[in-house]
Amino acid sequence: MTIHPSATIHPSAVVEPGAHVAEGCQIGPFALIGPEVTLGPRVTVKSHAVLTGWTDVGEDSVIFPFATVGEVPQDLKYAGERTRLTIGARCRIREGATLNTGTEGGGGVTRVGDDVLIMTGAHVGHDAQIGNRVILVNHVAIAGHCVLGDDVIVGGLSGVHQWVRIGQGAIIGAVTMVTNDVIPYGLVQAPRGELDGLNLVGLKRRGVDRANITALRAAYQMLSQGEGTFLDRARRLGEETDSPHVREMTDFILSASDRSFLTPKGAK
Repeated sequence: MTIHPSATIHPSAVVEPGAHVAEGCQIGPFALIGPEVTLGPRVTVKSHAVLTGWTDVGEDSVIFPFATVGEVPQDLKYAGERTRLTIGARCRIREGATLNTGTEGGGGVTRVGDDVLIMTGAHVGHDAQIGNRVILVNHVAIAGHCVLGDDVIVGGLSGVHQWVRIGQGAIIGAVTMVTNDVIPYGLVQAPRGELDGLNLVGLKRRGVDRANITALRAAYQMLSQGEGTFLDRARRLGEETDSPHVREMTDFILSASDRSFLTPKGAK
């Protein structure tokens, strides 16, 4: 066990032998830190939070009360193999959230990027790969093996099916079930998850210039109404575009996936 002298640990907290607690950490009352947990500098673990398993938490992150971080996967195939959870810097994991380690068959690691906000009661399943600056709103459920790109927002009470990919900058409306891949910068809403445009508000907030937004809107229109199949349209767009944002979208569509895509609402 390695505990930096500057760390503050409440007398009722349990820090098991083998844990590593870096400088400036604060561990609140009745928290549990397991023997394979590593807390980076200035991590705060609030009262009654549980951190277990082979779990690394990046600097300046905060784990709120009753969150359970690093427990074993909810997968019947899991047979006790040693797998991992990594959480980046400056993350906020709110009350009652649950994050599981990976499985041997899924790569062995569940990853959460930097500056991620996981709100009350949200779940990140085994082997999920969560990018930077992602927001999972209250009671979102991210199933096993999902991949969420940077800057994705998933609205409250939504669910994402296992193996689904959600491209960078996409937004999922509240109370939505997502069962297919979502293109970068897409806007998905409705109970069964319909692709209903682009996340224009998010693009503007991130300072994407007008030329690229115009190119993305034209690309979306072509994907919706152009000639040929959805994949044919994406290939043609990738060959013709000069926009890096459009190319990111077409590369995403043309890359291998275990799930089909949500196509634009009303697409022919």
